[in-house]
Amino acid sequence: MPTAKVRATTILGEFEQAHAELVGKAVVLSDGKAGTVESVWLDEMHGLRISIRGHDGKWPVSTIKFAQAE
Repeated sequence: MPTAKVRATTILGEFEQAHAELVGKAVVLSDGKAGTVESVWLDEMHGLRISIRGHDGKWPVSTIKFAQAE
């Protein structure tokens, strides 16, 4: 398999794993917003971003301070 295809497959696999781990989890962001992760996006400018149910906008996943224990 060409190197680019292997890398793309790895990225998509990791994205799906992050989606499974984050969607539906309770989180608190560094700016104090709290709620349940509604969706996850892969943004070419910012990397992985999340939306929180009840709040307008998308935030970098790096702003999560706490995720509910499983």
